[in-house]
Amino acid sequence: MMKFTKQNFIFLVSGILIYVVDIGVDFWVASKYFCQGQYSWSILILCFRGLSSLITQIFSYEWFKNDWEGTNTGKLKWIFLVHLFQCGIFIRYWFALKYGCQAAFKQNSIRDASETDPPNFIQKKAVDVVTDINMLRVFKTFLETTPQLFVQIYILMEHGKNNIYQYAAIIMSFCGISISTVDYQISLRTSLPDKAEFHVLPKLVYLFYKLLTITSWILSISLITLLSVRSSVILLIFLWICGFTWVLKQHTAFCKSKKMEYLYRTVVGIILIFTFFNIKGRKTKVCISIYYATHTVVTLGILFVYVFWKPSIIKDIHFTIVSILTILSLVLGIIFLIVYYRHFHPTAYCRPQAYSDEVDGETGQRVEIGRFQNFIMQ
Repeated sequence: MMKFTKQNFIFLVSGILIYVVDIGVDFWVASKYFCQGQYSWSILILCFRGLSSLITQIFSYEWFKNDWEGTNTGKLKWIFLVHLFQCGIFIRYWFALKYGCQAAFKQNSIRDASETDPPNFIQKKAVDVVTDINMLRVFKTFLETTPQLFVQIYILMEHGKNNIYQYAAIIMSFCGISISTVDYQISLRTSLPDKAEFHVLPKLVYLFYKLLTITSWILSISLITLLSVRSSVILLIFLWICGFTWVLKQHTAFCKSKKMEYLYRTVVGIILIFTFFNIKGRKTKVCISIYYATHTVVTLGILFVYVFWKPSIIKDIHFTIVSILTILSLVLGIIFLIVYYRHFHPTAYCRPQAYSDEVDGETGQRVEIGRFQNFIMQ
């Protein structure tokens, strides 16, 4: 099991600060648009924030309820109220700071576990609470941060105005995507048996693979939105239907209740619009090849539409820059993808059994199966 180190604790604190700054930037950008009379952009940004917050609060409270089932009934009422006011993530950060500080700095001097607890109790608690946060941040990234990045890039391309708050929103979006994707992959490595630590080089390769492919796809969607907002909406809805249908066929079993499971599948369908995730932790060489081949064909198709439909715009320097960035980021992203899967990707996969204990065949001991082992893999 991976140990929770001082470096992990520093990253945790940095994540909290960025989360708070991100909230402030969202409301700042929304207020700027509102004051300028651009009410639709202001409302859209707040809607992304509200939808993301609502869904993450629902999952966060459901996980608390599952973890504390049969106990801590009084605490659950307070937890419910905190989540009702959209502050549940801060409760999770408090637990993460508590156990993370003990695991990283006080492991040798204090022991909160009882005699019946395993030796790595504090370490496990620290890793588990941080893993839950990372799962929620994946939801936030693709329900809020990535759509906001798309909106901000579209506004810059459509209106050509350069305002500091727009750049601030774009920078925070890129920071959010970067931190979320890397932390998620670290949590995945923690859940897989007999895997080496996720070192700097594979982290960078994985980060560039995700960022570049997502950036290329967002630029492509922005280009088709410039042509026709209706066509863009139809494309996004069609992609979500495809993703949701594929998730249904995978027969996921992440949540205890059917309602929560369908909500989970709906969210994963949205995530699949922007990037590929392996739902069941199985080998998906064919699926990922089809996924990014489709993205490549659609991206090239959008550029060809511009060539034949609006040839006059090709002379525009902004279109030339965006087109080059779209193709370059797509090519580089796929190169990083190939390098990552060829040299750095784990080959062991988790067994999908999230809500019961199982007996290890070799040791005869009961092994607790974590929530993450039925989450979206990679």
